[in-house]
Amino acid sequence: MLDAANTALVIVDVQGKLAQIMDEKDALFSNLETIVKGAKILDLPIVWVEQIPEKLGATIPQISDHLHEHQPIAKNSFSCYKSPEFVAALEATGCKNVIVVGIEAHICVYQTVREMLDGGYHVEVISDAVSSRNPLNKQVALNKLQQAGAELSCTEMVLFELQEIAEGERFKQILNIVK
Repeated sequence: MLDAANTALVIVDVQGKLAQIMDEKDALFSNLETIVKGAKILDLPIVWVEQIPEKLGATIPQISDHLHEHQPIAKNSFSCYKSPEFVAALEATGCKNVIVVGIEAHICVYQTVREMLDGGYHVEVISDAVSSRNPLNKQVALNKLQQAGAELSCTEMVLFELQEIAEGERFKQILNIVK
């Protein structure tokens, strides 16, 4: 089980026109917004990455509007883990558990998660907060990641797992954002 004191959120490349052509984008964007709000309620460290932002554009407002106190890390490799700035930011969280969301599941998310697993992290991919243009590509990526040792979860499940108890102000806030 995940522990909020030792879990970070990694947001991968949910940008511009590419985000707009993802399979089931409305559900994806809603889940991404929920997971970001939930991570903030739970005080999780957030590492936010953008793929060549000068070409692909900025992160969608459903995410960026909630991250004014954060700055995205720009990269040009498919795997975030190839960016020394990303690795340093992830290490600075002190967390060994990482929940990952973003696009595309079969390219940047896949390669990032594989390298984080190789780096000794426990990684959970939030299956309803990742996508690809083609749903088959997403499914293949999730299957391969699970075979490689990543765990799969979903937005609501991971937020309540991290919350642990059904009481208190944080619980009430989580309830409000998943409704």
